[in-house]
Amino acid sequence: MKELKHLNKYFKKYWFKLFLGILITIIARVFSLIMPSYVNKSIQAVEGFISETISISEAKGLLFEYILIIVGAALLSGLFTFLMRQTIINVSRYIEYDLKNEVFDHYQFLNLNFYKKNRIGDLMNRISEDVNQVRMYGGPAIMYGIQTLTLFACLIPLMFIKAPTLAAYTLLPLPFLSVLIYQISKIIHKRSTKVQEYLSTLSTFTQESFSGVSVIKAYGLEPKINAELNDLAIEGKDTSMDLAKVNAWFFPLMILLIGISNIFVIYIGGKQYINGEIASIGIIAEFILYVNMLTWPVAVVGWLTSIVQRAEASQKRINEFLQVQPTIKNEVETATPIIGSIEFRNVTFTYEDTNITALNNISFAIEAGQTVAFLGKTGSGKSSILDLVARLYDTSSGEVLIDGTPVQELNLNSLRSAIGAVPQDAFLFSDTIENNIRFGDENASFEEIVSVAKKAAVHANIEGFTNKYDTVLGERGITLSGGQKQRVSIARALLKNPQIFLFDDCLSAVDTETEEEILNNLKQVSQNKTTLIVSHRVSSAKNADKIIVLENGSIIQEGTHDELNNIEGYYKELYLNQLSEKE
Repeated sequence: MKELKHLNKYFKKYWFKLFLGILITIIARVFSLIMPSYVNKSIQAVEGFISETISISEAKGLLFEYILIIVGAALLSGLFTFLMRQTIINVSRYIEYDLKNEVFDHYQFLNLNFYKKNRIGDLMNRISEDVNQVRMYGGPAIMYGIQTLTLFACLIPLMFIKAPTLAAYTLLPLPFLSVLIYQISKIIHKRSTKVQEYLSTLSTFTQESFSGVSVIKAYGLEPKINAELNDLAIEGKDTSMDLAKVNAWFFPLMILLIGISNIFVIYIGGKQYINGEIASIGIIAEFILYVNMLTWPVAVVGWLTSIVQRAEASQKRINEFLQVQPTIKNEVETATPIIGSIEFRNVTFTYEDTNITALNNISFAIEAGQTVAFLGKTGSGKSSILDLVARLYDTSSGEVLIDGTPVQELNLNSLRSAIGAVPQDAFLFSDTIENNIRFGDENASFEEIVSVAKKAAVHANIEGFTNKYDTVLGERGITLSGGQKQRVSIARALLKNPQIFLFDDCLSAVDTETEEEILNNLKQVSQNKTTLIVSHRVSSAKNADKIIVLENGSIIQEGTHDELNNIEGYYKELYLNQLSEKE
């Protein structure tokens, strides 16, 4: 159970409720133990009447008294059982809530390489299915475990006090049960881990299939995907059946062993009563009730073992990710104001997952308030520059400085709060258009949202929708066209009103007229703000204060539009080609 030690901090946090729940559980079980002894006394009262040692009125009086005690104890036991569930089960829900938040918070702090190495379906399964399995350990397992321990602690001494020989025979099957549970639980642990791993695989497959449903339909891949899912389902069935077959041994074994105990009670108890070793046949009835009271707790031992093994397997999978440390850490606690000057000093950057060197010993400086455009072929390193400015990655060598300070020495929250980024692949949430834009500033008024939408040249499109700004988008903004998604993302960045704008080829899906309109609006909005524009179009770059041309991660040209257009090279060639295409 070493992996489950991670939950100790939550048990410590809710120790009072947990302690109260355990105390109530013990009280509830103690009240339930009253019934068998008073059943014995009731039978003795009847025996007393039959043997004429007491009168019928005395027998009736005793039976009435014992029945009231039995009913009262049962009601109190039921009340405390209710309170038990209200405390211990609630604690398990609190732990589930805290653990999900811990996992989610940790996910958010992990760097992008983590998400390149792990699939979304697996991440989702660990925060949902695995956490739910752990919750079962933090609630039901503790509750039923305490019940079982309490019954064993109270019943076994009580049985030996009342009839030692009968108790010994009655409890004889229990050691065999313990050995069987131990052997079976080891198998359950291995198979539970396989089941959880399969669920992650299934979540990943279905998530990718639903996200890429347009590609699946376009290529007519439905039969292939169905066949793959069928194979996956068969694998899941076989994996789950392997676990179910082992779990299926528990209850039949329990019932068998409890049945043997009942036979011992009747046979040994009957012999002792005949031989006069026990005074009343009521003791046999009492012991039968004791054995049947032990039936569920003994059966629960197997169920608890299964729960603990599943929780152990799930917590191990959760811990694997919780132990992954983010490489991008906030080293500065105090806020650091950002003005907007940017400098790259001999920066080399290699992607860890692919080992591709995106930038090779590049250096340049951007003054605060300048607009700089980056041009180059696909894979030349343009987007990598923006990622390093936002500190989504750290350099392999060299330094990135903001306002003369290395980015590692800036407060990470301050840095990213000062940046308005529009990625190449615009991401929109499954929410209203208004809320997607408001993501840039949650306190913005509706008028401000409309204003930035107009500047991003998307207001007219939004007004054409039936629900206008209240239009709810599909997952990842699938309701909108590529150009509309890009413009909504631009509006979001404009609403944030940051010190640094990062536009990563965010006008690639709009026509040239709309592009020109947006660029003119951006020129007004971005005055006194540092703006970095990545593009494949000269039209997006020609009005920039500086243009930097990249090739294979190195700077091959740098200057203004006029300067670069007057010399032979990549920029002039690109400009002439795009000019002729436009004409």
